[in-house]
Amino acid sequence: MDWELDEIDRHILALLQDNCKRPLAKIGDEVGLSAPSVQERVRKLEEYGVIVGYYAGLDARMVGKDIVAFIGVSIRHPRGIDEFEAAVAGIDDILECHHVTGGYTMMLKVKTENTTTLEELISEIRSVEAVERTETMVVLSTTVERIRIPVRNPPREGSRRPRRAGDRQPAHHLKGV
Repeated sequence: MDWELDEIDRHILALLQDNCKRPLAKIGDEVGLSAPSVQERVRKLEEYGVIVGYYAGLDARMVGKDIVAFIGVSIRHPRGIDEFEAAVAGIDDILECHHVTGGYTMMLKVKTENTTTLEELISEIRSVEAVERTETMVVLSTTVERIRIPVRNPPREGSRRPRRAGDRQPAHHLKGV
């Protein structure tokens, strides 16, 4: 990466994660920029792939998804990973699919309506030819579940305080903004 996020970029990202419908003028007021300057920074953050989308956070139970589970999947051979990933990409109840180390090849996070739909989902996963075995762990309760990614500035060597919005920016931050 030939650039890094400056403190203003990080502040904008934090504000957008709190409420992506917040008007750019209000974000500008909080970060000390005009609405057009904020809009340009957001455009660049989208262009660089830092911002990948905007969504509404939902309470899964309020939309009928009462069961949360993690499913460990063992794949027979590494060549089967692509086949498996392609097969599960179209299954809506699979929220996350990770290639992991340890006892499984893949780890899935799923949310589904009930135990019947969970059983159907497990059967669908097991029907993928590359799958050797699965193990399902049903979540009993959740203490912490975040979708927000912390965007604090990384500590700098020898620094005594975090940079502030008025500080001079390094030459390699998002240029042209």
